[in-house]
Amino acid sequence: MKKIMIVDDKEDIRELVKEGLEHIDKEYSVVSICSGEDCVHSLKAEDPPDIILLDIMMPEMDGWNVFAVIKENPTWRNIPIIFLSAKSDPYSKGIGQMGADDYIEKPFSVKELKERIEKVLQEKK
Repeated sequence: MKKIMIVDDKEDIRELVKEGLEHIDKEYSVVSICSGEDCVHSLKAEDPPDIILLDIMMPEMDGWNVFAVIKENPTWRNIPIIFLSAKSDPYSKGIGQMGADDYIEKPFSVKELKERIEKVLQEKK
């Protein structure tokens, strides 16, 4: 079973990802997290996921800050991260692609998301 954490403040995105991925692949278990703060708390309290899908634009603690916290922690720093964002400007895309394992612009298809998740997980083996 592959544990995937989706961190997004938009419930409809979290549900789309959770239902879509779990429907496409029965080997996926998707954990839905609604904020950056909850992501960090969840990482402290539970076994880490195999991969994190992280929104950039969230209130209070945005995806950039969550990313920094994860990469600074020796226990979490090797968890692959895919940024999911509506930000398509060259700066955000460039920074996201440099730091994260992948960067996917919203809107996206669940099929494309699954392919990118599998690619990242394969590269991390």
